[in-house]
Amino acid sequence: MDETIRVGCGAVIMQNDKILLLKRVRAPEAEHWGIPGGKVDWLETLEQAVTREIMEEVGLRLESLELLVNVNQIDADKGEHWVAPVYLVKSFTGQAVVQEPEKHSGMDWFTLDQLPEPLTVATQVAVAAIKKRRE
Repeated sequence: MDETIRVGCGAVIMQNDKILLLKRVRAPEAEHWGIPGGKVDWLETLEQAVTREIMEEVGLRLESLELLVNVNQIDADKGEHWVAPVYLVKSFTGQAVVQEPEKHSGMDWFTLDQLPEPLTVATQVAVAAIKKRRE
């Protein structure tokens, strides 16, 4: 069993009170809807990684970030352990477009009370954190 802890990152991007979600093609969590994000590269800061990943996945330039929540995704049965900070995007420029169709089969903006299913684990945790902030 691979005992490597992997580091990822993600971003909650909101516009007009809707969250941007992508439908994943590949494992892990294939066919799940999730926030954009990805792996942190060697010698890359978390902020650099999330900014790069969002540009690569949806073509948006992030201008202001705030740490929203840390996601611990541990699945002992599958031998997977991910740690992923999720950022709340305060401002961005550009128009969201699927940039990697081999990785994402769909993209849309959803209200928090009408989310598609199934959602990735990181997205579930991030949405709960957004809702808690609004209480």
